[in-house]
Amino acid sequence: MSFRPDAPAPVSAGLSASTIITRAVLFDMDGTLVDSTAVVEQVWGEFAARYGLDIAEILRTSHGVQAGDTVRRFAPVGTDVAALTAELGAMERVRTEGIVALPGAAELLRSLPADAVALVTSADRILADIRMGAAKLAMPATAVTADLVTRGKPHPEGYLRAAELLGVEPADALVFEDAPAGIAAGVAAGIRTVAIGPNTGPLPDGVMHIADYSAVSVTTDVDDAGIRTISFRF
Repeated sequence: MSFRPDAPAPVSAGLSASTIITRAVLFDMDGTLVDSTAVVEQVWGEFAARYGLDIAEILRTSHGVQAGDTVRRFAPVGTDVAALTAELGAMERVRTEGIVALPGAAELLRSLPADAVALVTSADRILADIRMGAAKLAMPATAVTADLVTRGKPHPEGYLRAAELLGVEPADALVFEDAPAGIAAGVAAGIRTVAIGPNTGPLPDGVMHIADYSAVSVTTDVDDAGIRTISFRF
C-alpha cells in the first residue's frame, strides 16, 4: 500500500477517483479500523440464545451502537440493563481471537499526523484499548469512547466532541464509518463521511463507499495561509 504523492490510487469498481481535502480525520473502530466480527457475533449470539432472541435482528441493528442501548432494546422487561451490559462487556474484553486490522488501516494511521486523528467508538475505553492492541494498531491520542459521551451513535455527540478536541470545525473534518448508526452520526454532525466495508446499508446522499483502505492514498501539505491540510485520494 502506498501513500506517496506521485502514486495515484487504484479505484474500486464502480467508484470514480476523487479527492477530499480535510484538516482532521475521525475513525470509528469496530468494522472501520478493526475487524472484530467473530467476537461480536459470538458474544451477541450467546445473549440471543439466553433469552430466545433473533440473533440476525440483533446483529442487524447493533453495529455501531453502544452495547447498553442494544441490551435495553432487546432484553426482557425487568432485566438489570446495567448489570447485563457489564457482563457482556466483560465477555468481550477477554475474547480477542480473530481480531485483525482492516486492510491498509495500519499504514493509513501511520501516515497521518498524530494530532489530526481521533477515534470515536461505541466501545468503552478499556475495550477500545484491548481491540486496538489485538489488531496491532496504535491508539490515537484523542479518543472519544462510550464512557465519555451521554448519547451514543446515531447521535452526533461523539463526532462533534472529537472535532472540538482536535480544534477543527465539523466541515473541516472527515469521518470513516462502517455501520448505519455511525454513518448517520457523522452526517448529523455535519462532517463529510466515507463509508467502509460491506455493512453500511443504504447510503445517504454524498457519502462515498470504499471496500477498505488498500486503494487510498494520502498526502499532507501546508497551504498559503500556513494551515495544514490532508488530502485523500480514493
